[in-house]
Amino acid sequence: MVGVVQSVDRALSILELISNYNEGLGITDISESLGLHKSTVHRLLGTLIYKGYVVQDQVSLKYKLTTKLFELGNKIIEGKDILEASKAHTEALMRRLNEVVHLVIRDGTDIVYIDKVEASDSFSMMRMASNIGRRSPLYSTSVGKAMLAFMDEEEVAEIWNASKIVKLTEKTITDFDEFMKELEKIRQLGYAEDDEENELGVRCIGAPIFNRWGEVEGAISISGPTIRITKEKIDEIAEEVKKCAYSISKELGYRG
Repeated sequence: MVGVVQSVDRALSILELISNYNEGLGITDISESLGLHKSTVHRLLGTLIYKGYVVQDQVSLKYKLTTKLFELGNKIIEGKDILEASKAHTEALMRRLNEVVHLVIRDGTDIVYIDKVEASDSFSMMRMASNIGRRSPLYSTSVGKAMLAFMDEEEVAEIWNASKIVKLTEKTITDFDEFMKELEKIRQLGYAEDDEENELGVRCIGAPIFNRWGEVEGAISISGPTIRITKEKIDEIAEEVKKCAYSISKELGYRG
């Protein structure tokens, strides 16, 4: 068991408690809430003030947090890109489902594959079709639709109008009104499905990744042959993909 340093534990407990009160807390309230003697609380608060984590209001005499904790956390988030943030999570997702996991970002009207985690017995045709750096249309892929669903309608319309909309398979959606209904469904479900819309024989389940500002940063997907990713398995797979996308979003500072 990891040893706990009592003074550090108490100081962090004070920070966690004060964080729940925007107007601050007095020393008596802190003492009673944590079951600590006032002299102990006073000493710990003095150190926290000295280090810049807490400030005392000169009128109310209550103690409030500064933004220093936010600044420290923000340094971690700023130094982390989507590829770094996703790696452990996409590898874990591949191990759970034993299918190819893709990570993509948007570039204009296309998605660009920036990472791929491949299962040992993956579908060979799909390996060829999803090399890192390859581009595919936003409108016909699960990852593309997952991103578009969480963008504003004006931007979606601009992307649609700038895209060369072609029927890649008989299942590709090429009508804008139908496509907007599809995006509404994706928003409600939290994931998108590419049901052989981009490539016959391949089904993909995608979910969006958000950054700390709540904007779409990219998306991930599970891809596999329709004989393995069957209709009956979609809900189960989608839950795993959504959890993974949310974990990556949290790594990037998303708190939605």
